[in-house]
Amino acid sequence: MLRTTLLAASRAPRARQVIEALPPTRAIVRRFIAGDELDEAVAVTDELVGAGRRITLDHLGEDTRDAAQAAGTAAAYERLLAALKETGLAERAEVSVKLSAVGQFLPQDGERIALDNARRICAAAADAGTTVTLDMEDHTTTDSTLGIARELRADYPWLGVVLQAYLRRTEADCADFSGPGSRVRLCKGAYQEPESVAFQGRREVDLSYVRCLKVLMGGEGYPMVASHDPRMIRIAGQLAEWRERKADSFEYQMLYGIRPEEQQRIVDSGATMRIYLPYGGEWYGYFMRRLAERPANLTFFLRALAGRG
Repeated sequence: MLRTTLLAASRAPRARQVIEALPPTRAIVRRFIAGDELDEAVAVTDELVGAGRRITLDHLGEDTRDAAQAAGTAAAYERLLAALKETGLAERAEVSVKLSAVGQFLPQDGERIALDNARRICAAAADAGTTVTLDMEDHTTTDSTLGIARELRADYPWLGVVLQAYLRRTEADCADFSGPGSRVRLCKGAYQEPESVAFQGRREVDLSYVRCLKVLMGGEGYPMVASHDPRMIRIAGQLAEWRERKADSFEYQMLYGIRPEEQQRIVDSGATMRIYLPYGGEWYGYFMRRLAERPANLTFFLRALAGRG
């Protein structure tokens, strides 16, 4: 019930106004967001790279209303990738892109606009010497996103995609995207989905995650294990060992600001640890989904409000 309420609040303009107006909110958000500006994101990236992490940067902006705004988001990614190239961070930092932010669901030619803008971003990434991963949103975006991914991979075979284990279709999608050169970030999923398309119980989602992991670890691609769950991390390591995968043939991923001690443990073990690092002014929806995902995040937020109120 709490998760449902928070996810509903993530899409409610009135709730957004209230939460963004709370004086301590922005300071608390900095636990999960690198900042509003590009230079802040680059500074945090540099700090995390210095601590042995790799990074995937997400320029937040999901409510795209017209083609000009979509093109502006693509331009923001081009500036980000140019900065990564200039600072020498591109070797250890890539970008994550939500296709909705670059025009995917505009009423006229949305998919074409998103494909063109994503192609611009991929070209900038290739020039910088890094990669791009396409984020996934709710289940209504899956076919469109994977279709665009297939088109882009014809020219950029290193393009990564995100698959969400709570969707009933995902095990089959993992098989489709587990071939040579593929990069798949497997997460559990953070959207409220109907039972007809998604597993509802935690145990069902966990079992699906493990089945999907088995497919990816047994494939010829590069699995990206996006989880904060200690059990899933242990299982992923065991599957990689059984498949005799080298440490550089897969990676773990976690969100910025969550379980930093575990992140360091993974780095110290010699495995690859990548941090999902969002930045930008449109942080509200992302922040609310992080609260919905883990009760500990909401507890942290409420305690901070109480302490700063």
